[in-house]
Amino acid sequence: MQKIEKSYRKKLLTALVLIPLCISFIGCATIMDGSTQAIGFSSNPTNALVTIDGKAIGHTPLTKDLERKETHTVLMTLEGYQPYEITLIKKSNSWVWGNILFGGLIGLIVDASTGAMYKLTPEQVEANLKRNGAASIKTGEDVLYIAVTLKPSASWEKIGNMKRF
Repeated sequence: MQKIEKSYRKKLLTALVLIPLCISFIGCATIMDGSTQAIGFSSNPTNALVTIDGKAIGHTPLTKDLERKETHTVLMTLEGYQPYEITLIKKSNSWVWGNILFGGLIGLIVDASTGAMYKLTPEQVEANLKRNGAASIKTGEDVLYIAVTLKPSASWEKIGNMKRF
């Protein structure tokens, strides 16, 4: 009887240690990184309106927590400048390997359902906004800047015409 009681205590103690240990590995990415990710937005010049998935969220510079399980379309606009658009894509989060090794199928399901198994890239969006009508062309070591204006000024003096050969 005493031998059975000792064996029972040993099994109970083992279960009390192993169960919390196993649970701690379930959903590694969810526990370590969460279902959202902070993405930074900046622009040159600053104060560009940031729109994510069609919803305006503020002006640069700013940081916003975004759901990891979705791809996001980012649009930055500033009056007098060309719009800047980029898509944040989701890639596999390295914590998923912890689930495969320790958490098994349950941890993988938890991370997939919360989106924590993904990482959004890029983590920092930096827009170098260009003025409307301006362009640049690089030629070898020199840089040639070409400015195009859609509305010429009346004060400009005509200095010649270009001919077609």
